[in-house]
Amino acid sequence: MYRGRDFGKDNPGVQVDFPKMLRGGVTGSFFALYIPAKLSNAEATSHAFALLSELKRQMAANTDKAAFAKNASEMAINASKGLVSIFLGLENGSALLGRQGVLQELYSEGVRYVTLCHSADNDICDSCTGQGRWGGLSPLGKELVGEMNAMGMTVDVAHTSNATVRDVLEISKKPVAYTHGCCSSLCSHKRNLPDDLIRGIASRGGVVCMSIFPCFLTDRFAGYDDDNPDGRPMPEMDVVLDHIDHAVKIAGVEGVGFGTDYDGINHTAKGLESIEKFPLLVEGLKKRGYAMADIEKMASQNVLRVICGM
Repeated sequence: MYRGRDFGKDNPGVQVDFPKMLRGGVTGSFFALYIPAKLSNAEATSHAFALLSELKRQMAANTDKAAFAKNASEMAINASKGLVSIFLGLENGSALLGRQGVLQELYSEGVRYVTLCHSADNDICDSCTGQGRWGGLSPLGKELVGEMNAMGMTVDVAHTSNATVRDVLEISKKPVAYTHGCCSSLCSHKRNLPDDLIRGIASRGGVVCMSIFPCFLTDRFAGYDDDNPDGRPMPEMDVVLDHIDHAVKIAGVEGVGFGTDYDGINHTAKGLESIEKFPLLVEGLKKRGYAMADIEKMASQNVLRVICGM
């Protein structure tokens, strides 16, 4: 929605739309209401509801292709009708702070997780690419985690600093998610997680979701977060599989998911340029010896358990 795309059309050269999801056999996907870090809290709140309104408009115009879902049961019903399920998240908790009651409003609209920050520190916590304003969660952020736990809204620690992740793991009474990123043992990007935090999230029942973004996959793409000015070849899909393998080694199959970040990135690993190519990732895991039951856990069940309570 942020990119102004008509999701009902098969848009040439783009990563996600409903026809591509249907062709790729994707039964469900989270759409994040993305809030740029530069917006004030009030602007962020307005932006979130504007994006939600546009998404609802497009969903109403494509009832033959897609339907909203809040859990695995609703996704199964939609799939039986040949429909893609769209789940909702909020990317950047600053949108919760523009007025009273926004958390409850968004939960009522179907939003089931909140990424606490994005590319800069906010009034909730420190970002991994911020200045370390709070040393982790702010006092307000600690209160917010408690409110989210009580409501059933999942805390997403993607984009947060390692100190923020540690604070969340210390105080959250519910499993948390890391919705998109990779392993810092294999690539040193600030957005990636070290093994102790991968283990900490999984040991508390949470899930870490591996991305396909070149900058998170290999240090060869350090400094190229949005562009590829010298036209270097994209990392092979095997590098994605390496991160999944490593995460499984640390977290176990039950603690790992897929968090591609489609439409939040300009480039992908080779062979995964759009969501319709998602089956190739499944085939790659099969070739590495994963049983289909374990692939299904990583492809959907683990995320649905943590974020939607199945």
